Parts: sequence; structure tokens; C-alpha cells
Amino acid sequence: MNTFGEILDQIQKYDRIIIHRHENPDPDALGSQLGLATSIRAAYPDKTVLLAGDSVGDLDWLSTMDQIEDQQYPGALVIVVDTANRPRISDQRYDQGACLIKIDHHPDVDPYGYLRYVNTSASSCSEIIGDLINSAGHRLCLTDQGARALYAGIVGDTGRFMYDATTSHTLALAAQLIGYRFDAPALNRHMGQITLNQAKLQGYVFEHLELAPNGAALTVIPAEILAKLELTQADAHAVVTTPGRLQGVLAWVIAVAKPEGGYRIHLRSKAVVINDLAALHDGGGHPLASGANAQDLVEVQQIFTQLQEKLLS
Repeated sequence: MNTFGEILDQIQKYDRIIIHRHENPDPDALGSQLGLATSIRAAYPDKTVLLAGDSVGDLDWLSTMDQIEDQQYPGALVIVVDTANRPRISDQRYDQGACLIKIDHHPDVDPYGYLRYVNTSASSCSEIIGDLINSAGHRLCLTDQGARALYAGIVGDTGRFMYDATTSHTLALAAQLIGYRFDAPALNRHMGQITLNQAKLQGYVFEHLELAPNGAALTVIPAEILAKLELTQADAHAVVTTPGRLQGVLAWVIAVAKPEGGYRIHLRSKAVVINDLAALHDGGGHPLASGANAQDLVEVQQIFTQLQEKLLS
């Protein structure tokens, strides 16, 4: 693994920097991307710093993307944040620059990049970017906008500081960030809000939950339910943690129908490592929070069976 100093040297070297993140972004992807970008812009006003990626959906209150022409990549430094493997990088022009850096907190299953900084102990990629900025001295400058973005990323990926990866260091960094000028309580309330139809989908999850005696749980969300509630696959992310609120649920699967067919699998656990299971089904992620894919309901049931077997082992 490379050092913060080596990354800072490359940031100092290039006049044009393009920052990518993963597709279907969450607050951590956008927060780490924007937090890094604003700190570079503040320290180096003459540098061009651009944000690359697809639509941010209903997270446009946190960040928006830049329109980037192909000719802006040659000679540029490209930094990819919060993205474990290359197929998940949003905007596949990431490899068209002069130098590529990976900064991430997921297991390093795809060690791409000229430089790599991967810390799987960090609660979030936003925490890593906060540490990078704090280590930089005058070479990066944290702004109010950047602090807001990084705080949102940390809150999002720690489940409001409830997940196991939350450490005293995470909380200390969060305390530093809310010392900047932004409305942290309002941001927390905004991140906790769901629509009425998302609340109805949570009700559907509870109503149709299959719970095994060993604490494994499964809910399948069909396409017709999403259509009836006028929700997208991305909107369904609001219910991923829902089964974990139930006493006795130790690990669970939420299978969400994809528009093109098949199912997006959300795996969560409070007891056993599940990213190895996700890897068996075209996925991966954190030890206790991962994503995968299933071609049909047969594969969904296979994943649920394998999850039960992990809890019994």
C-alpha cells in the first residue's frame, strides 16, 4: 500500500485532476469525492478539479457531477474513491489519464492503479479522505463544503455510527467536521428521511419476511411492487437495513428485482462474514455489508440457503 505522502506528491504534480467514484453512488461515494475535490481546489486555485460519474439520483442535495470531455483525460491525474473493482467505477474513462490512484476502504479484490491506498479498517472512504487532508498540512485545505460532504459520507457508511467499523477515531473526526460551518442536525434529518412510498415498502419487507430459526432472513421485492409504489431499484435502498431492526435477525438478504431481469442482492449481517458469499454471486463488499446479483429466484433461494449454512457453521 502506498502512503498519503505519495498521493499528495501526485496531487501537487498535476494541473488537472479528475475524481471518479462507484456507480449508483451513496453518500460515502459522493462525500469522499466532493470532500477531496474541494480540499484540492481550496489549496490549489489554479488547478482544474472535476467530478466524474453518472447521475446521483436523489442525492443531488449533496453533490453534482461535471460534464467532462474526452480530451480532458490525457495528461490528467485520475483518482478513484470508494470503489473496490474496476467494473463498478462510474464512467469507464478512468483509465484514460496519465496517472491513476485508488483510495478505498473495501477489501482490495482488484488492485488497480499506479498508487493505491486501501484501509479496510476505516469506517468509510470519507474517513480516509479526512485523514488524508489532516495529514497534508498546507497541501490540502478542508472547507465548509468539504466538511459537510465528508460528514455525510461517514454518517451514511456507519449507519449513523451504529455499525462495527465505527471507532473512537471515526467519532473524533466527525467531531472535527461538525466544527465547520454547516447545519449537521439538518443534514442528519435529511439523511434519515424517506418518502411515504418507501415507508410502505418497509411495511412490505416486514410483511413478507421469511425468517429461519437460526436468524437468517429473506425478503424478495418483485418488480410489480416497485411499479405499484412508483419506486426505482435505487429507491429500494432505503429498506436494506430494515430486517436488522428485528430481534432475532442475525443476517439477511433483500432481493430487489432489476428492470432488465434478475435481482440485485443486498446482504447484511450482525454475526457472520458475508462478503465471501457475495463473491460467489457476482458481488462483494465489506465483511458485514455486501452486494451481489442473482439471475432468478432459484439463485435467490440458493443465496438464502448458503446464508443459513454460514450461520449454522
